Amino acid sequence: METYTLRDGLKLPKVGFGTYKLNGAHGVSVIDSAIDQGYRLLDTAFNYENEGAVGEAVERSSVPRSELLISSKLPGRHHDYHEAIDTIQESLYRAHLDYYDLYLIHWPNPKEDHYVEAWQALIDAQKFGLIRSIGVSNFLPEHLDRLEKETGVLPVINQVELHPYFNQEQQRKYDQEHGILTQDWSPIGRASEMLQNETLKKLAAKYNKNVGQLILRWEVQLGTLPIPKSSTPSRQKGNIDIFDFNITEEDMKTIDS
Repeated sequence: METYTLRDGLKLPKVGFGTYKLNGAHGVSVIDSAIDQGYRLLDTAFNYENEGAVGEAVERSSVPRSELLISSKLPGRHHDYHEAIDTIQESLYRAHLDYYDLYLIHWPNPKEDHYVEAWQALIDAQKFGLIRSIGVSNFLPEHLDRLEKETGVLPVINQVELHPYFNQEQQRKYDQEHGILTQDWSPIGRASEMLQNETLKKLAAKYNKNVGQLILRWEVQLGTLPIPKSSTPSRQKGNIDIFDFNITEEDMKTIDS
């Protein structure tokens, strides 16, 4: 597994594992399988209501906690500073963890306009030792500019929807120029539709890979960090088996289009 080094020095694998809708005993089993297949970055959120399942999988795993990177997110309804601090602590209690490696603001909720206050809570929670690295999710350049202007601190990650039907070119450019790693949620889009795309199928066959692997490799070559989710061990394994080939510049542009 290749890695990215964030602006603050934290190293993350170039592919993580998404856990949305992986709940209860079934969720624990699927997450445990993902760890066994080689995933070391696990993405959850307070709103997913499965931080406990992620924590249970971490506890059951033979992989030491120090080798795993656990990420969660602050929900929009808890952007008030004191609520945010309490919610981060509650996130940790739910997962039975002493710290999160990465914690994000899930949405800016600009109409409510408390995201700067929430960001200050993350900054302070990092100082308290509750979080190693802090970031955001679904933030636009205008929101990021304001964070820097009012707190002097930019996130190290911005997690956004990104896939071949929505390549986020302008957001990626902004993030890169500001030392922010773009992380991709829904990296394969609506899989039932995208995996049947004829152009992508032809390109995947050219590289002797499946369409999912082609898309994830495209995202890594863009310099982003996809977090695919799969409940099937073989597909979990396939989704990180993308470091033995390179997509040509011409084919990258085809996928971009």
